[in-house]
Amino acid sequence: MDLVRILCAIFVPPLGVFLQVGFGADFWINILLTLLGYIPGIVHAIWIIARK
Repeated sequence: MDLVRILCAIFVPPLGVFLQVGFGADFWINILLTLLGYIPGIVHAIWIIARK
């Protein structure tokens, strides 16, 4: 399942975070980072997935 989350995080970072934590603070932070720059959103999403 982590492989699916990581693939989602690469293509749609908020989706990968949502699959991991749901509608928590990390999800909204990832939305903001993705809007500010695609790469920071990817890095944050992969970090969230790898952390848990």
